[in-house]
Amino acid sequence: MKHRYKVREIAQQSGLSEATVDRVLHERPGVRPDTRAEVQQAISDLDKQRSQLRLSGRKFLFDVVMQAPARFSAEFRSALEAELPMLSPAVVRCRFHFRETESVADMVSTLGKFTARGSHGVIVKAPDDPDVVEAIDRLVGIGIPVVTYVTDVPASSRVDYVGIDNRAAGATAAYLVDSWLGDVDAAVLIILTSNIFRNEGEREMGFRSTLRALGAERGDAAGRRVVEITDSEGRDETVESLVGRALAAHPAIEAVYSIGGGNTGAVQAFVRAGRRCRVFVGHDLDGDNRPLLKSGALSAVLHHDLRADARAACRVLMHAGGSLDGFINERSPVQVLTRFNSPHALP
Repeated sequence: MKHRYKVREIAQQSGLSEATVDRVLHERPGVRPDTRAEVQQAISDLDKQRSQLRLSGRKFLFDVVMQAPARFSAEFRSALEAELPMLSPAVVRCRFHFRETESVADMVSTLGKFTARGSHGVIVKAPDDPDVVEAIDRLVGIGIPVVTYVTDVPASSRVDYVGIDNRAAGATAAYLVDSWLGDVDAAVLIILTSNIFRNEGEREMGFRSTLRALGAERGDAAGRRVVEITDSEGRDETVESLVGRALAAHPAIEAVYSIGGGNTGAVQAFVRAGRRCRVFVGHDLDGDNRPLLKSGALSAVLHHDLRADARAACRVLMHAGGSLDGFINERSPVQVLTRFNSPHALP
């Protein structure tokens, strides 16, 4: 019986003799079940390693497009560049296209440039907009796979989404805020960057629905009061101003769930108002949030491993291009970090 691997290859992989492997492949009698299992495992291992052989010497050029605050884009770029050498034996290079603010038309224009620039795949953080959907579909239609990151564009033909389950992250934030407030009858402030990103809407829905459910469990049908501010663009100056107005208008605010960032500005607004923030939950352990978490200004940060995300995004694109077999993408686990268990925890 002819096999896709030579008997010698299977024998080397399994550590068995060529004669034994030959008997297994031809289903001859006198072979123990565990020996047959060793041969099958060796064949399975060789199948997995075929992808590595195909990747050897392959060169990939990926484009990374992000509309996000500069602090987050910088963190993801560092994570991706740290992971690129780990993608060996393939050689992967990336081009970065970052904007803090950008119109949908500009985003579509950026995505349209890759059709003539030899891109092997695109990692994109973009608004969930019909024009963006069409731009992604055009790329996929000409053979350039697209991965959405952090926030999804599910109606498009993107090959996969990489990131956390945003609704579950919002629910986790609600649980933390409600538990830490305890019996204190306080309102909660939600800070959003804008209403154009799907991930922020999903986090907000998860937060609000869970907060109501927790209230119902206590016999409070209405649940905790929630105040929302949006269009902050994640900028500290804008956030400080918007939070200051919210605090002046709502004396009961004593907790914050920051979905969109600008947390330094939010903390400063509480200080200026002479108000106490009992619980403050934010997202991502970036350059701004690290010192806030260490000082206790932030109660907790919901974080995910950016290097693992970067690695997964690249592998999804390789898999979509037929250069990698058997890769299964899973949602990034949400890590709840405090000043005592973060990578820069206090002694």
